[in-house]
Amino acid sequence: MSCSSILVLGSVNVDLVAHGKRLPVAGETVIGAEFFQAAGGKGANQAVAAARLSRDAVTLIAAVGDDPLGRQSLIGFERENLLMDYIKVVPDAATGVALIMVDQEGENCISVASGANYCLRPDDVAAIPDEAFQIARVFLTCLESPWATAAAALRRARDANLTTILNPAPASRELAEHPLLRDVDVLTPNLGEAEMLTGCRIDGDRDLAEAGKTLCAAGVGRVVFTLGARGAAMYDGTLTRFPAIATDVVDTTAAGDAFNGALAVGLADEKGLAEAVRYAIATAGLSVAKTGAQPSLPSRIEVETRVAQL
Repeated sequence: MSCSSILVLGSVNVDLVAHGKRLPVAGETVIGAEFFQAAGGKGANQAVAAARLSRDAVTLIAAVGDDPLGRQSLIGFERENLLMDYIKVVPDAATGVALIMVDQEGENCISVASGANYCLRPDDVAAIPDEAFQIARVFLTCLESPWATAAAALRRARDANLTTILNPAPASRELAEHPLLRDVDVLTPNLGEAEMLTGCRIDGDRDLAEAGKTLCAAGVGRVVFTLGARGAAMYDGTLTRFPAIATDVVDTTAAGDAFNGALAVGLADEKGLAEAVRYAIATAGLSVAKTGAQPSLPSRIEVETRVAQL
């Protein structure tokens, strides 16, 4: 059995990406400029982001189909030195696919066919040896896998005294009342997800603080809001703002995943949350300067060089 300091549970997708001048509206066809295929999925992206930054091993808990895209994904994870002991290969399911459109400003819209990702069950989490959780320091997950599976893993991680991070994507209003939030040390919504979870429009710092208060009242320890070009904000009883790093934006597809993977590494390296947020902002800033999800994720040397320049 292999063990690591960071456990990531989440989705594995293959991204089918089309670039164009703008995103289409409903019922419209827009001619694109280029197309490419790349490895993706929030869980995989976050695990790869962490693996490129971490001095220690990173373990991915996930499911892929027994198909060419699944095998291609596993080969990619091996190249990234991810530990794959707990990746489930599902014979009768297709590997997840994400259809991504990116405009000339780098903004995107995404539609996901989850496939094998929804075959990852709580029983699969229960089968993971205790030692894997006992040795790890940080657990990171998102919601592209079944909620019951994420909840089971968060509970095991909390019982083992890991720092738990939930990236609540895709968000749903129902999540605000779900008991899994009580096992979350750090919640990392973007602005749209925060509005979805709280049911309130967020226009400024006062609204962010109120949203943070609402989410902490639901059971979350602390909240880190990712705000794109506006940086990030942390709520731990008071609101702290962190500016973004000036970057020429090419593609924002993996910005959130880069941020979450880097945040996990920062916390595993025993940085305080504020320092880990700054590290994550630098990582996300580097990722948006390149095209693609996993191809855009920076190395530890790149991030440390960028941080030293600030």
